[in-house]
Amino acid sequence: MMSSNTSRPARLHYMANGFRVLTSGDHVVCASSGAKIPLDALRYWSVAHQEAYASAEIATEAMAGR
Repeated sequence: MMSSNTSRPARLHYMANGFRVLTSGDHVVCASSGAKIPLDALRYWSVAHQEAYASAEIATEAMAGR
């Protein structure tokens, strides 16, 4: 029986030009807003903090606040 990744968070390792899937899933959670981000829509993350962000605005705010 094949397992489904639906509604299951993935665990990723974020790198400068992409990410590597450590645990399969269909989304990650935004570190600031808590929104679910489908992996195919993930565009913003922090390599240093290993966090995902739902939008450019949220990523900018998170980086400015540090």
